[in-house]
Amino acid sequence: MLPKAFDPSAIESRLYAEAEATGVFGADPARDRPPFTVVIPPPNVTGSLHIGHALNNTLQDVLVRFRRMQGSDALWMPGTDHAGIATQMVVERLLAKTQQPGRREMGREEFLERVWQWKAESGGTITRQLRRLGASLDWPRERFTMDEGLSQAVLEVFVRLHEEGLIYRDTRLVNWDPVFQTAISDLEVESREVKGTIWTLRYPVEGGGHIEVATTRPETMLADTAVAVHPEDERFAALVGRHVILPLVGRRIPIVADAYSDPEKGTGAVKITPAHDFNDYEVGRRHELAMPSVLDESARVTLAEIEQPSPFLRSLEGMDRFEARQRIIAELDAQGLLVQAEPHPHQVPHGDRSGVPIEPRLTLQWYCDAATLAKPAIEAVETGRTRFVPRQYENLFFAWMRDIQPWCISRQLWWGHRIPAWYGPDGTVFVKRSEAEALEAAQAHYGEPVELRRDADVLDTWFSSALWPFSTLGWPGDTAELRKHYPTDVLVTGFDIIFFWVARMMMMGLHFMKEVPFRDVVIHGLVRDAKGQKMSKSKGNVMDPLDLIDQHGADAVRFTLCALASPGRDIKLDPQRLDGYRAFATKLWNAARFLEMNGVSPNPEFNPATVRTPLARWLLGKSSAAIAAATESLERFRFDDYAAALYGFTWNSYCDWFIEFAKPVLNGPDGPEKDEVRGAAQHVLGVILRLLHPVMPFVTAELWEQLGYGKAVSLTTTEWPRAVLTDAEGEGIDLAIAAIGAIRSARAALNVPAGAALPLRVSGSMSAAQDLAAFTAQIMRLARVEAPQFVADAAEGAGPGASAAAGELSLFLPLTGVVDLAAERTRLSRDRTKAESERDKLAKKLGNPGFRAKAEESVIAETEERLAEAEAELLRLDAALSRIAS
Repeated sequence: MLPKAFDPSAIESRLYAEAEATGVFGADPARDRPPFTVVIPPPNVTGSLHIGHALNNTLQDVLVRFRRMQGSDALWMPGTDHAGIATQMVVERLLAKTQQPGRREMGREEFLERVWQWKAESGGTITRQLRRLGASLDWPRERFTMDEGLSQAVLEVFVRLHEEGLIYRDTRLVNWDPVFQTAISDLEVESREVKGTIWTLRYPVEGGGHIEVATTRPETMLADTAVAVHPEDERFAALVGRHVILPLVGRRIPIVADAYSDPEKGTGAVKITPAHDFNDYEVGRRHELAMPSVLDESARVTLAEIEQPSPFLRSLEGMDRFEARQRIIAELDAQGLLVQAEPHPHQVPHGDRSGVPIEPRLTLQWYCDAATLAKPAIEAVETGRTRFVPRQYENLFFAWMRDIQPWCISRQLWWGHRIPAWYGPDGTVFVKRSEAEALEAAQAHYGEPVELRRDADVLDTWFSSALWPFSTLGWPGDTAELRKHYPTDVLVTGFDIIFFWVARMMMMGLHFMKEVPFRDVVIHGLVRDAKGQKMSKSKGNVMDPLDLIDQHGADAVRFTLCALASPGRDIKLDPQRLDGYRAFATKLWNAARFLEMNGVSPNPEFNPATVRTPLARWLLGKSSAAIAAATESLERFRFDDYAAALYGFTWNSYCDWFIEFAKPVLNGPDGPEKDEVRGAAQHVLGVILRLLHPVMPFVTAELWEQLGYGKAVSLTTTEWPRAVLTDAEGEGIDLAIAAIGAIRSARAALNVPAGAALPLRVSGSMSAAQDLAAFTAQIMRLARVEAPQFVADAAEGAGPGASAAAGELSLFLPLTGVVDLAAERTRLSRDRTKAESERDKLAKKLGNPGFRAKAEESVIAETEERLAEAEAELLRLDAALSRIAS
């Protein structure tokens, strides 16, 4: 007998351990089944499970479990990313906390040993947490972006691309983190608003006069190489081609005409510092300007590229950029060159790990020719070989890919794949698969053995993860897994890494495998709080999925995320939804327990095709419709529709209506009707457990075993259900359900006392009335009415009451002596006036262009929801008023 209460904490860890131990999550290339392959977006080895991980992995697991049950050899490839900068930061902080020597003090080799030690001890946190979520990954195949096999793949790709001229060195502007002293990717940069200042400075014009420029970064003026004005700005037309004398430095720099300068912004003239600003860099390239740098790797002033610096400039040498800023402003003021300083809130890019403003910095780095690699990827999406779901994200993909810039792939870190490049005495570079090969190539080049120096940099983490779909399957080897499971089928990911990861996997997959890495890219939104605000620690609205699992169970958390995963929309995670879906799991448990107590148990001999009882046929028909809806929804990646179909069928059709209609039969005498109702009940319960298993693996597996359908682990590979009865009669039951629902709505709207059994008068189609009469006992019990009276006109001669409809039938509930209809009409009218006022106020607010322009997206969305609720309330009140007969 099932326990009385459903307790997720009592079953989840046990069931997962059993499933993992038996290997039911594993794929087998030798298995004669069609492949279905998903590679996990590898979480950082430093990471802990957050709500975004929970959403992403739930959706993947639903697809993998679904296809596994459909008979595919499903491979869900697990693994983690070495997370170069994040891992190095974690270990460095750990060393500082334990008062050990720092990275530079202990040296590269010893530091890397410490990192590997940390990885062995603490790097598996997130994979253990994924098990708590119920993720059915093929754990024996787990990969790590720096394991031996993947490192070999990275080495091979780098060397081949270099040999093809697609990897090269170049001096360009990069995002530079002064704390970690490395180039970082755009994804590692976050824009923050700061309360800054905009200074207007006077630059003397050679030959007389001056031009005013505005800047938020006066410390970079030491590296100015031009002043730019708009070509059509008449104020400065006579100055174009002339020169200014750069204050404090004395350098003669030109005034150039460039459309980058905005006549409506600031003074209309801007200083151009190509080595310290991305926009200025492009201006500098267009006008062939010099590009001196005045900030070093720590963002301190360096005068290495300043000719004959003055005593004042020499006083700035080695000074922090922000301290230098204040000194420069004070000196400009003293020289009468500071016009004004105004408060200026503006966005400043910061390193997401270091938390400090990043510096655009001109450095020599390794680059990949992304434009060449992007062309086949663009063509693959254009022709549909890879498609985005929803399709709207293809436009985002195209916009970025068609204007793609060279990809900076080197990082000035120690933790990562070290670049396989060695330098000779004169700087000649030798890119080889090993130091031995490099030495051999150098000897051939120089004519004698020479000492080589290896490049100290490592590769961008995204470089190794770009190879993930084929490197994890054994490439560059020719493995059975690679032959069977590449290309993969589906990639599930967030829109924010389409550029950084999705696009790069497509580039690398097409270049090295000559095939797309995945056929479908399913994009999900962000998980926000109940009000639609982005979760952050500063706001205090972060939801820890592990806490949610502790409170509600993994099944409820998974179902909630699945139910809210509408295509192209962010998820507003309301704790009440979690409560509701925990109740859903409990509802299923209680229904199973009730049926078990009433003699319902698995019956392999039951044949749905032989069923003749109306209630059993109705249930089998609803079951077939649910199977079709769930299957179609998952095939279209409509996780929300899948959850909605199963929720509606399981809660309403099965646990409520079927069980309530079946009670008189189950409590009645033995016979063919009871046998068929029991048979249909056990059959459809088995269907429900299979349909729900992909999203609710724990409660379904426990019920599967406890009720006797099979071992809990067997549900993972049990065949996905198929429709068995699609032409079942059910009009009479559906009509009875509609009648009960209409009566309940009328009672609730008019505040009819719960215990009052009302008279019920019915008129309309004779055949429909006969169908309804067959379920008189259920209608009386479930709607709290007396035996229906079938009359020519339901309302005629019945006095005051409430009207309702069910199909072709008119229903009337006489209310004399039960409800004061005049008072109810007054109450409903008053409520309607209030709801109408609220509706009009919200509609006016949303119709105001100023509100939509200024309000945050979450506020607009909340207002739209309130408007929808007010409109729904108006409809409800109108329906209630219409039920009251005159």
